[in-house]
Amino acid sequence: MPSEKVVIGSAVGLHARPAKLLVEAAARQPVPVKIGRSEEQLVDAASILGVMALGVRGGEEVLVTAEGEGAAEAVAEIAELLARDLDSAGQPAG
Repeated sequence: MPSEKVVIGSAVGLHARPAKLLVEAAARQPVPVKIGRSEEQLVDAASILGVMALGVRGGEEVLVTAEGEGAAEAVAEIAELLARDLDSAGQPAG
C-alpha cells in the first residue's frame, strides 16, 4: 500500500478552504485515499467531516495512503497538494 508522510503547508492546517480542496482532490482520485496522523488514525480523505475531525494544524505531519491501481499516483498528488499553502488566494493547479 503506497503511503507518504507530508508536512501540512497551510498555516491554518486542514480547516475550511484547505480541507475543502483536499476533499475535492481526493474525490477525483480513482482509488480511495486516506489521511491521518498515523496508520491507526486514518480517515477517508474524501470526507469533509473526517478531515475536519482530525484537527490537523499547519506544520504537522500527516500520513497519506491509498490502495489499488493508481494508488502511488494518487498518494503523490494528494501529498503535493497538502505540502502547499492552500490558504493563499491563488487556486492550486490541477
